[in-house]
This record gives sequence, C-alpha cells and structure tokens, in this order.
Amino acid sequence: MKKSVVFFEAEGGSDKGPDGHRRDTMPMVNAVKAQGWNAEVIFYSDEEKDAIFDRVVNEFDAYVSRINPGNIPGGEAAYFDMLRKLSDAGVMGMPHPDVMINYGAKDALTKLTDTDLVPEDTYAYYTVDALKERFPVSLSNGERVLKQNRGSTGEGIWRVVVADEREFTPGEALPLDTAIKCTEAVDNHVEMRQLGEFMEFCTQYIVGANGMLVDMPFMPRIKEGEIRILLVGKTPIFVVHKKPAEAADAFSATLFSGAKYRYDKPEEWPELVNMFLTSLPSITDRLGGYDLPLIWTADFMLDNNEDGSDKYVLGEMNCSCVGFTSHLDQGIQEIVADKIIADVIAQ
Repeated sequence: MKKSVVFFEAEGGSDKGPDGHRRDTMPMVNAVKAQGWNAEVIFYSDEEKDAIFDRVVNEFDAYVSRINPGNIPGGEAAYFDMLRKLSDAGVMGMPHPDVMINYGAKDALTKLTDTDLVPEDTYAYYTVDALKERFPVSLSNGERVLKQNRGSTGEGIWRVVVADEREFTPGEALPLDTAIKCTEAVDNHVEMRQLGEFMEFCTQYIVGANGMLVDMPFMPRIKEGEIRILLVGKTPIFVVHKKPAEAADAFSATLFSGAKYRYDKPEEWPELVNMFLTSLPSITDRLGGYDLPLIWTADFMLDNNEDGSDKYVLGEMNCSCVGFTSHLDQGIQEIVADKIIADVIAQ
C-alpha cells in the first residue's frame, strides 16, 4: 500500500475558484493529508493521459474523479477509458467510470422499474422510431416528463400535457396534430406545439453519442418540492428540499429557475432515508454490481400511495462530480477522507 490518493481535475470551467481548483477539492486533499497520507491533484488532458496513467499506476492507491465530463474538450470517452484502465491495473476507482455511466445516465430509472422506486410506465427511447411509436401512447394516459440524457440545469427536460379540445381514448396513440403544452425545466418557459412537430424537435436529444430520452409520468406534487439526498458511500450526509418557483407552470427545482433550497439533516426525513437505504442492494445489483459512488445524490418527488400516504419516486441520480461547497464548514471533507482511506485499506 502506497498510502497515496490522486484527485483528478480538469482545467477551466465555471466550477473553479480563483486558485483554479473546484472549491471542494483542496479541502478533501488536505483532509486526506491530515491523516498522514499523501494526496495531490493532477489536471487531466487527453494529450497527457498516457503519462498520467503511468504515474498514477506507480504512485497511487486510488483516484477520486472531480471532473465534470462536460469540462473535457472532446468529451469524456478518453478520460473514462483511462480510468477504466487504471481500475483494471489495481488503482481503486472512486468512482469507477462505469458507475458514473450507470448511475448518472437518465435510463438508470428504466432499470429500476421493477422496484418501488420508479413507476412501471417509465421508458427509455434510444431511437427516433421508438419515440414516435411509444410516446403518443404514453401521453394519451396522462401528463408526462421527457428527459434528455445530456444537458444540465433542466435543459432538455420537458413537461408535456395534452391541450387539445378533442377527446381521446387512453391507451390509444394520439394523432400527430394533437395540441400539446410543453414546459422546459431550464427556465419554466411554455411552448404550445403539435405532437408530431414536437417529436421531430426531440430527435436532437436522441441522435449522437449517448443520446436518449426518458419518458416518465409527471408528478404533480413536484410543486411541493424535490427532495435530494447527498450521500458519501452509503452514509446520508444531508437532505436538500428544493421548492420550485411559485409561477403556475413552474416545476423545475434548479436554483437557475428560481427554486428555493433548504438543507435538512437526514434525521428530519426518516421515512425517505430508511426507504432508500433499504433499497441500496437492489440499486447496486441492477446498476452493475459496483461499489457505491464516493459522493453522490438521489433526487425524489412526492406521490401518493393508494391509502393516501406519501410515496417517494426516484427522479434521477448523480455521481460524476457532485459538489458540497456550501457545507465545508460541517466537515464533509473529513467524512470523505475517512471513507477513502477506509476503502483503500479494506481492498
């Protein structure tokens, strides 16, 4: 054991502080060092990846990825390939690149439809033909949300509802000239469109590398707020209650769109937290069997059980580069350092 951990970053991007680092990176580096281990940052680039690989294999026990894939010129393919090779060579991945893919991609939801976390009528469209065949049927059954796999801050996430005066039969495909109202989560703006034209518009989200759309039921209680659990491994750290803006059509829970955030302790959400922790074995089994991500989040919306009690519906998970800058004063960096060192020792 080398007792040495590398944190990968990428130069540039809106997530950097004046020192060129993410604001939560150096606190984690220093927390690892405080326990007598070596920790340092390497800035990744495609041009230097071979030299980086050689150095990391020889000098480090584990890597911690702190790169938003969108900050890598040319995309994440070469970076993920290097991480995969490092993991194969015995360097512990935090997380493994396939974990970032399996947990972070929107179609993770469709792999969990046989659990209590996700509605059964949640679908993934990997081809334009699949979208055009299934979506007119699913929309006939009620309000839907379409989510692109790429993008951030609500871009390409559409709430879609039939706005046509004609009566349609649930379960039968809607005609292409059906009037629909579409609201995009990025800023809650509304567009009135026709179904066929809107599906043509949505092909942009399907074509290209990693393109897909997820189609799931709209949860009206999103107006009460989205609930995010931030975890280090299997340990909940805090719960964020994200309440959308008050505008009539607003449903986005991003700060950019005007949502208001409240940070709670996990103990204040016992039913949600206990339910999710109980579900972790099912989640890991369906998403590749890997260790849980080092730092990750799970977002939930409220729904109702048949008896009227609250039900929590999983909306998405994130683990590529989850930040916790606003909570550095609570010592999360020390919790992360403890987890890193414990996992390396246990491997």
